[in-house]
Amino acid sequence: MEPAEPFVHPALLYGDTREYLAGTVPFVRAALAADEPVAVAVPGENLRLIQDELGTDGADVRWLDMREAGRNPGRIIPGVLRAFADAQPPGRRVHIIGEPVWAGRSPVEYPACAQHEALINAAFRGREVTILCPYDTARLDERALADAYATHPVVIPAGSGAEHPSAAYDPDGVVARYNEPLPPAPGAGPDVLQVAFDEDSLSAVRHLATDHGARLGLSGLALENLALITAELTTNSVVHGGGTGVLTVWPEDGYVLCEVRDKGRLTDPLAGRRPASRDQRGGRGLLMVNLLADLVRTHTGAEGTTIRCHLRR
Repeated sequence: MEPAEPFVHPALLYGDTREYLAGTVPFVRAALAADEPVAVAVPGENLRLIQDELGTDGADVRWLDMREAGRNPGRIIPGVLRAFADAQPPGRRVHIIGEPVWAGRSPVEYPACAQHEALINAAFRGREVTILCPYDTARLDERALADAYATHPVVIPAGSGAEHPSAAYDPDGVVARYNEPLPPAPGAGPDVLQVAFDEDSLSAVRHLATDHGARLGLSGLALENLALITAELTTNSVVHGGGTGVLTVWPEDGYVLCEVRDKGRLTDPLAGRRPASRDQRGGRGLLMVNLLADLVRTHTGAEGTTIRCHLRR
């Protein structure tokens, strides 16, 4: 008989505050009673609900507001989940409540959320970790709830308290389904910078992007992040994407968007989502991009790869 997979990843469906607390607070208390590490990374309003219910019993819990820590879904595995799990001593199960999908997520963000939930299963396979993911049945749409069944091997229906295997579990299918072409970037206009690049023009293109970002209203850390993201993506295109690419920078809905297209193809869905080891040389570019950007959307296929980053102005 095959041994049970040590990684546990249930979706908790809840319809109101009572069901939310009934599913999350006992999870935290059980971890604390077992003297095992526990983190709670959920939107701020839900974070406060759990904190208020636990009171002083929550002193040893790692608390994170997912609206900030996980604004970019591509940042959650390396910057939230693995950051906590990897810091714990061996020999004890790690417990995390992670709520990356909430009703305020925009349609632009949601595909990255669904892919993130699917990729958790590969990122933690074989690890002694339990990640409980709450889903609000009263406010999330049918697509998000259906995807919860597809990205979690077990589901806890609202009000039941019992885990049930998900017959719809298909994380690889979710990753592939949301690898969808991005809406075309604007091709021309006074607010649009579009420039082809190769190995000889990397420095010049980075300066062009930074100057344009400043004209669009970026400053301080956000402008520095644009410079770093541009450098990493364009260098990645030269090294891994056929030697050339096209950079586009433009404003949209309160953000500055930075997109790089090239002829390469990403074959590793977890690229940019694995924390870098201390002795690792290279291979940190996409990870840095995920950690710096407010949102990263990617489309890859036989024709090439597009990576689009959003930075709040």
